[in-house]
Amino acid sequence: MPTLLQDRPAVDVFSTRRRRRVPVRLVAAGVVVAGAAVGINAVGDWIAGWGNPTAPRVVDRSPAPLLLALDDLSEYHAATATLRVDIDREIDTPWVPAVISGERVTFQASGTADAYVDFEDLDSDAVTLSPDGNSASIVLPAPEIGEVRIDPENSRVVDRDRGLVERIGGAIGENPTDDSELYALAERRLATAAAESDVLERAETNTRAMLTTLASSLGVDEVTVEFEEAPGSGA
Repeated sequence: MPTLLQDRPAVDVFSTRRRRRVPVRLVAAGVVVAGAAVGINAVGDWIAGWGNPTAPRVVDRSPAPLLLALDDLSEYHAATATLRVDIDREIDTPWVPAVISGERVTFQASGTADAYVDFEDLDSDAVTLSPDGNSASIVLPAPEIGEVRIDPENSRVVDRDRGLVERIGGAIGENPTDDSELYALAERRLATAAAESDVLERAETNTRAMLTTLASSLGVDEVTVEFEEAPGSGA
């Protein structure tokens, strides 16, 4: 037995314990490094969110919108005309070459105009119902064309040719390209085009269809819709 004990290799208890502690320390150090890396990244992202500290900032201190009024609509907008007009306008200076003085502008404008029926002044005589309630007769004012609304996104100056005098004046003036007259002219041309279109006839047709559907839902089987003469029609 003594001989067997002597043949056994000596075991260093303290050395074994030290070898067992090394992985724990390494894991702890790894956790600390990983946590530091995450913290550094978070701080970096936070600082990056600041952007450029010297860049100008836009602060909107505008007050909230105010509701001034609410109006009940008394017009039935029955049809819309979408129109386009091309304007080729030239301003010529007599006895002076165009290269010296003058301007020619090609302007393309798009817009819409509604045809509507005004229900505001209707009285009780406008609607006549039969004794049995199966038919009704309605008399309405003639449809009218509202104001033209120019679409700024689809309206533009296609070409502008200016003389030397106009170019110099535009370079030193406060408003070198005032196109307000072009827009006003375009509105008048679009209004004329809308009046010459069939938008008023379509407004009558759509208004009849709307009132017929409404009366049918109320149990009226037959509806007759008539329109008064338009002012200035000469009929």
